[in-house]
Amino acid sequence: MSSFKLFSPRRDRTAAMPFVMLTVLIDMVSIGLIIPVLPALVGSFTGSQSDQAFWYGVVVFAFGIANFFGSPILGALSDAYGRRPVLLLGFCGLGLNFFATGLANALWVLIAIRLIGGALQANAAVANAYVADITPPEQRAKRFGMLGAMFGIGFIIGPVMGGLLGAISLQLPFFVGGSLAMINLLYGYFVLPESLPVERRRPFQWKMANPLGSLRALTQLQGIGLLVAVVALTGLAQFILYTSWVLYSTFKFGWGPQENGWSLAAVGVMSVIVQGFLLGRMLKHFSPRRLAVAGLVSSTIAYAAWGAASQGWMMYAVIFLNVLGYTVATAIQSIISSAADSHSQGRTLGAVNSLNSLMAVVAPIFSAPLLATVSHLPQGDWRIGAPFYFCMLLQGAALVLAFVHFSRQRSRAGA
Repeated sequence: MSSFKLFSPRRDRTAAMPFVMLTVLIDMVSIGLIIPVLPALVGSFTGSQSDQAFWYGVVVFAFGIANFFGSPILGALSDAYGRRPVLLLGFCGLGLNFFATGLANALWVLIAIRLIGGALQANAAVANAYVADITPPEQRAKRFGMLGAMFGIGFIIGPVMGGLLGAISLQLPFFVGGSLAMINLLYGYFVLPESLPVERRRPFQWKMANPLGSLRALTQLQGIGLLVAVVALTGLAQFILYTSWVLYSTFKFGWGPQENGWSLAAVGVMSVIVQGFLLGRMLKHFSPRRLAVAGLVSSTIAYAAWGAASQGWMMYAVIFLNVLGYTVATAIQSIISSAADSHSQGRTLGAVNSLNSLMAVVAPIFSAPLLATVSHLPQGDWRIGAPFYFCMLLQGAALVLAFVHFSRQRSRAGA
């Protein structure tokens, strides 16, 4: 791994939140740019709505399966060689992936490109490990919330820009996203400091970097137990939502890239408000466990409401009312991070990312057939919401498991 020396820091700086927050912001803007237009780009290679739903699921599957295998490897590499070189590798891969996607002239080329991009993309997990490196356990929920706010701002700016640029050309958002990823690469190389000191690094081991080994290690962390299943179920519901949102709103309301861009930006606005401003105040009154349970209740109801929405404005109403739903991922992630030691944050959070990637792989298996089944129905038909009703069931199951897990933890603490 001597090639990682190419990414050695140019200056001696102390790692701090502003550095990684700006990195994540640029990263998420570039990713958010392509969300409103990727389904339409897939549709440009197909002849019907049912084919579009199927092949869009294949494209998402390709990225997810590659990310499932790549994330724990990159997370373990960040434990061994530092966060910074792995982040730089991710930015480089992301930029090249976007440029290649914009130039794709056939469906199989698009699928191949997404496979390569998924294998190199672990920026979110490594950024979270970066934050864990510089933050004491009791402050991680708040810091993860700040990072989540940057994700939210990226999803405000990115999808709106993607929708506007996509109205000009379907390929344009990919070229702009690739340019932003290259800007992030330059920022990371010249400005971003390393967060993991040499004495806290752990030698790279292939047996710990494979996805099954990393997931096994995750389940063995003390106090985690059923939370692994909760992460899996909530992740599956979330990825079914992501893979269904644009096509669902197109089938049900006749939305295009611009309308979908604005709706996704609304999700970003709420993420910023909750995680950037409200979460810190909530944590003063409620533990991460209580926030996780309350958030699971809120998001279960939200999935049902999105599926039943008969008009476009109702989607926005649910987005803004689902306040507690934006706290679930951060609350659970802080619990898992606090259970891991300082030498294995990258591997642990890489395992969480790998588990989510596995759910991204599984999600199209459910969302694509459900969307294809209802694609012939007239606009406004309540049955088009089938993917969201399925998400409601998944989130409800996660709620039950989380409640059982935290009840057991309280009983053991009392004993």
